[in-house]
Amino acid sequence: MTEPPLPSVLPQTDLTRHRRLRGQGSLERADLDAILDAGFVCHLGVIVEGRPLVVPTAYGRDERQLYVHGSVASRSLAGGGPVCVTVTHVDGLVLARSVFEHGVNYRSAIIHGAARRVTDPEEKLEGLRRLTEHATPGQWSYARRPSRRELAATTLLALSLEEASVKIRTGAPDDGDGPDAELGVWAGTLPLSATWGVPEPDPLLPPDIRPPEHIARRAGTRHG
Repeated sequence: MTEPPLPSVLPQTDLTRHRRLRGQGSLERADLDAILDAGFVCHLGVIVEGRPLVVPTAYGRDERQLYVHGSVASRSLAGGGPVCVTVTHVDGLVLARSVFEHGVNYRSAIIHGAARRVTDPEEKLEGLRRLTEHATPGQWSYARRPSRRELAATTLLALSLEEASVKIRTGAPDDGDGPDAELGVWAGTLPLSATWGVPEPDPLLPPDIRPPEHIARRAGTRHG
């Protein structure tokens, strides 16, 4: 049976309620989706042997859950316990007239929940497909897919997207109409963006093997 789509408005819980800078908070699931779709590396926070551990890892998603993957040997990917996943994009520095008012333009998402270790072979393969396609669309059909041995050596966790918190900061400094406006100090934003470079071939690659179109066309395009 097909599950109904998640609500378009994010629920407010004790973990996701915006307590500071509420004006930067968003309850729109579309904003959460956009932030997740703009990246492919997250930071996974877990408790391991009573101590906090945060590790960067790749992710992919479907409409209801986030998939993160790693090695079977990774202590952070044991599954079953509460986790926190964060994704952040930095869009620029906010340089005000006073250091106190400096800031960052950013988009961030925090997802809370209990991580589920994916053991069903079909779901595991589908999750890895989504993870691969999320980072490099077209690569799953182009490269060799995982063998049984490789699948056995890979851990995949699934985390529901039901409980999440989103914050977005855009625009100019906030001190343009205050006393510091008389200082004669330059204020504004310093935008930051990243673009994909030209594909660099493996030195051992035969020279007649060219990058496939789905990779070559990303050169010069913006990431994030």
